[in-house]
Amino acid sequence: MNNVQILDCTLRDGGYCNQWKFGYQNIHKIITSLMKANIDIIECGFLTDRGQYDCDVTKFSTEAELHPFLQKGDEKLFVAMMNYGEYDVGKLPQRSKDGLDGIRVAFHKRDMAEAVELCKEIQKKGYLVFVQPMVSVNYSDEEFLQLIKKINEFTPYAFYIVDSFGMMKEKELIRFFYMVEHNLECSIRIGFHSHNNMQLAYSNAQKLAVLHTDRKLIIDTSVYGMGRGAGNLNTELFVEFLNENIGSSYELKPLLSIIDEVINEFYQQNYWGYSLPNYLSAKHNAHPNYAKYLDDKKTLTVEDMESIFEMMDAAKCVDFDSTYIENLYIHYMNRGRVQSEHEEKLREILNAKRVLLIAPGKSSTEDQESIRQCMQEDDVIGISVNFEYRYAETKYIFLSNLRRFRELEKDKYKKCIVTSNIPAVHAYYQTKYSDLLNDEEAVKDKAGLMAIKFLMDYGVREIILAGFDGYSHDTKENYGEKQMAFYTRNAVLDIMNAGMSKVIKSYAKDVKITFLTKEKYITLK
Repeated sequence: MNNVQILDCTLRDGGYCNQWKFGYQNIHKIITSLMKANIDIIECGFLTDRGQYDCDVTKFSTEAELHPFLQKGDEKLFVAMMNYGEYDVGKLPQRSKDGLDGIRVAFHKRDMAEAVELCKEIQKKGYLVFVQPMVSVNYSDEEFLQLIKKINEFTPYAFYIVDSFGMMKEKELIRFFYMVEHNLECSIRIGFHSHNNMQLAYSNAQKLAVLHTDRKLIIDTSVYGMGRGAGNLNTELFVEFLNENIGSSYELKPLLSIIDEVINEFYQQNYWGYSLPNYLSAKHNAHPNYAKYLDDKKTLTVEDMESIFEMMDAAKCVDFDSTYIENLYIHYMNRGRVQSEHEEKLREILNAKRVLLIAPGKSSTEDQESIRQCMQEDDVIGISVNFEYRYAETKYIFLSNLRRFRELEKDKYKKCIVTSNIPAVHAYYQTKYSDLLNDEEAVKDKAGLMAIKFLMDYGVREIILAGFDGYSHDTKENYGEKQMAFYTRNAVLDIMNAGMSKVIKSYAKDVKITFLTKEKYITLK
């Protein structure tokens, strides 16, 4: 018997990838195509009191704001999600034939009792209620059974097993399923919402779909897996599986059209999918935004990230706390030794001098002749940042990135000025990492800015910048050495460009700063 339904959550969970800014026409296009694909339940976005309504965004402040997008008339269900504590249910009208069919209520374990009462209020207004206990693995068996007992008191439409961090293995999923199967009132559907941090969403969903049960199941998916971090179970993949294995009749082509005409553009702007940082967040049962935060730093090895996750308090893992992870990151990076044997000599060398500071931007290769000529001037000292400049010999190399340090030949260590997060016994000089940070969050510890701060502290007369290009959305344009390229979201690159420009302008009030190579995405203007 075909008892599996698909709930597509592209417009809600996928919104974490584009700030829910799908665009009015795209929202219509996605919903229309999902209906053509015969998707059973379509989640249209969030109901939330946080923010103002925008017709291009799938966050809604009233139920009526969803009506223009709902294409009623067949058996499809239209739902929205609310996070517990983020929406005043008093504003929710009685269910109408032209409005939403159901509300999904997501909540953490700490809010379980209050969230259940909220679900009852919503049900009294006629809506189908979907109960979503986030991070289900954080419940003990006894706690989950207590929750199921509360659910049986009012028989909502569906009760979910929620793999919020994408870490649930098949054995664990099956244990949860049979705990629910044997204790949940038989008319209530069992739902499964998964993320793909460990690449298990598809296999876990397949396992559930072929279980021998008379109960109706709901499996959550999103088109192209669009979702935060590693993303979700792909609608198009699961549709094909159900058609081939349990006789479902979903249409694949409308889903492919969504990918081609809408989703691909968002993917190019802000990709999602499996990555080592997302794997680590799942391994440590931590919110995926922690992985995103650490990965965006581009200063950490995978071993470093693992060490930071190991330092985290388990109680802080469930909810993302940017202040907490920033402090933990700074604490981790500030560990290690400070070696000041050559401090007096270094001050003597740098004091009142002009320093040519060479970053690895593409202009450092394109304008190498100007750089060589500048370095030949009597009062100029050449220092490269996080790499060995191969077109002219610099006196020092400044490094704050362990990855870049490891790439150097060992005979270069003797001219390295490194920050204290780098275990470098044979470096020329080692300075305290935290002393060189700035106040601009997105670029607080960018190596070039730390080098400028270091030189200011050592009394240089002028800092001449070369290769300080900033970041183009075209990754090939960012580095003179191709192997140094990294990939991240365009929005992050834009924020870093703005932050670096701001900090350099601030530093230029205290020391003369000029550009030798052409200003690109970072500017003093």
